[in-house]
Order: sequence, then C-alpha cells, then structure tokens
Amino acid sequence: MPREARPKTPYNPFLSHDFLWSLEEAGCAIDQAGWFPRHLVLDRPDGTPAAAMPCYVKTHSQGEFVFDHGWADAFERAGGSYYPKLQSSIPFTPVTGRRLLVADGPDAGHNRALLAAGGRQLTEQIDLSSLHVTFAERDEWELLGEAGYLQRTDQQYHFVNDGYRDFTDFLDSLAARKRKAIRRERRCTDDEGLEIVRLTGSDLDEAAWDAFYDFYMDTGARKWGRPYLNRTFFSLIGERMADRLLLVLARREGRYVAGALNAIGSDTLYGRYWGATENIRFLHFELCYYQAMDWGIENGLKVVEAGAQGEHKLARGYRPTITYSAHWIRNRSFRRAVADYLEQERRQVAADNEALADYLPFRQNVGDENDGNGETS
Repeated sequence: MPREARPKTPYNPFLSHDFLWSLEEAGCAIDQAGWFPRHLVLDRPDGTPAAAMPCYVKTHSQGEFVFDHGWADAFERAGGSYYPKLQSSIPFTPVTGRRLLVADGPDAGHNRALLAAGGRQLTEQIDLSSLHVTFAERDEWELLGEAGYLQRTDQQYHFVNDGYRDFTDFLDSLAARKRKAIRRERRCTDDEGLEIVRLTGSDLDEAAWDAFYDFYMDTGARKWGRPYLNRTFFSLIGERMADRLLLVLARREGRYVAGALNAIGSDTLYGRYWGATENIRFLHFELCYYQAMDWGIENGLKVVEAGAQGEHKLARGYRPTITYSAHWIRNRSFRRAVADYLEQERRQVAADNEALADYLPFRQNVGDENDGNGETS
C-alpha cells in the first residue's frame, strides 16, 4: 500500500495535545528535567501546521526505554560528546505510535519525508550528536531507513483479542495447565478479601489520584530511584482526558492497597503505571494484566499493551511483538560502528521473537484439553 494511501491512524492518547502539554505544564518534560521541548513543525503557506514531529533536546538518556547508554559511553571514550542529543518520542512512555505526524491528504507522504529530512537538519543546526526516533510505527521506520537513519528493533509483549466473547472465552483457548494457573492467580483477590474498582471519566476524583500517586511513588522509587512524574501531572490528565483513562484499584475494607493506570485508545488499551502498599502475591498480574485484558475484551479493543519488558507475560497470553526505532548519528565513523552492531542485533531480536512464540500458552489443537500430565480441566 502506498504511504499516501495508508488508512487513518487509530487514536493514540499519548499523541494528544492534552497528554503532551500536561507533561510540560506539570514540569515533568521541561528544560530543568533534561527534556528541552523543541518540536519540529511544518507550516503551510497560510501559517497553519501541516505536519509535526515531537522532539526534545536531551542531556541524558533517562525515561526513553530504548537503551543507548552503551553508545554514549563508547562515543565519549573516543573523545566525542554524545549529549546533548535530539529525541523524538513520548517522554516516559514506551508505547508505539506515530512520530511523523501529518494531516491526511495527498501531500501526507511528501510531508513525512520532509519531517525525516527536517529532523536531520535540526540535529545539524543546533549541533547535536544524534537524533533518536523511538517506538515508531513500522512504515515510519522503513521511511526513516530510506532517509539514511539507522534501524533498530526490540521486543515487547502484547495481548491480542482474537474476537473473544469474554475472559472465560480467552481461557478456553489455552492449554489446560495454563488455564488452571491463571484461574489460581486470579483467586488472589478473593483470598485476600479485596474488591476491584474500575474508575474512568468523572469517577476519577482527586482522592483516587491521591491513592494512586502513593502507589506510583513507591514503585518508581524502587525501580528508578527518582519517579519521573509528579502529582500535578495526574491532576492535569484527570481534568483533560479522564474519559481516556482507566484506573484499576484494589480495595480492602474501604482502603485502597494497589492500583494500575491505563490509557484508552480507539483500538488499544495501554497499561502504564502500577504500585501497591502491600505485597500481595499475584496482585500485580491481576491489576496490570488480567483486569486490562478483561476490560479490553468487554469493550471490543483489539490489543492490550502492558508496558515494556517481561517474558513472564508469555504464560499469560501476551504475544512477543517487535518494536521499532530509527537513529541518525552525525559522526560517520561512529555511525558505521553502530550500524554494524544494529545489523547483528536485528537478527537476534528476530530470532528471539520467533523462538518465544513457541512458549505461548494456547492450545495447539482446539480439541486438545490435556495438560501433558494426563490431567484435564
């Protein structure tokens, strides 16, 4: 399909002005945090925007989820200055989406090419080492490769809704042993006397955000040392895009003990942040995976993306999925070295992705109910 004829892109909440502006207004993605907004905009002759590319000048590589720390170390050991660099991404968000944002119409393909060239020019003009376009869609990745960018791949795990009627219908597609394991894990809420609460729209009040922010801070402090988002940010997105958010909370005797935040796209549910004040076995799987799958099936969504990393998602029905990024490096010698590395890395990612598919929990044959030990469900 020609790029000009590609279908209308599904709504992605992370590409909305509400989300991106909230990051900046709350002080999360601003100069002082090492995220200098320098968005690339292509204007029509009348001054209205025809295309845009979200860009940030970065003085570090935090909050990106496509790791280039090794590149930075190698370049600086060779006497170069890797930072500052230019990053085209959604800050703190490892979610695939458009990075070359163009208006629909006959000039769409041409404008994408102009953005690809403009990104390189901007990198040169403000004397940066490189430009990194991360979590791009595959057709953009291909276009950027044609424009001279280096191509990189990685892997995530996504749940695909194969037209399931409900969560039980999904379970029926699994091998018996895997089905039993998930049912056992989901019993954690009953065993612990927990009630699951789903909040969206006007139900997302400040009390709910207060509870969730405590969970987020606890997890962020343990995982990253310094959480990226502040309390103001959650209030802002609650005001501006509450209908596109789903907060799943676990409550015991009126007190919230854990929560997971999701963003709602037109065909995808995006799991983002989670946390808990109590260590309850399997509760992470329930709130982050099973509740998201359950809600996605109920609402007819095609995909659930539950964040970065995690081979443990395979046993829970999440499929290995390739992600794409593209990189323009100004220094020719360093660009050649990175290109050689990425060629090997792409082959390894492809091989891993193919091999991991063998570990999915689905039945090989519809009539096969045996779990391998002579037991059936």
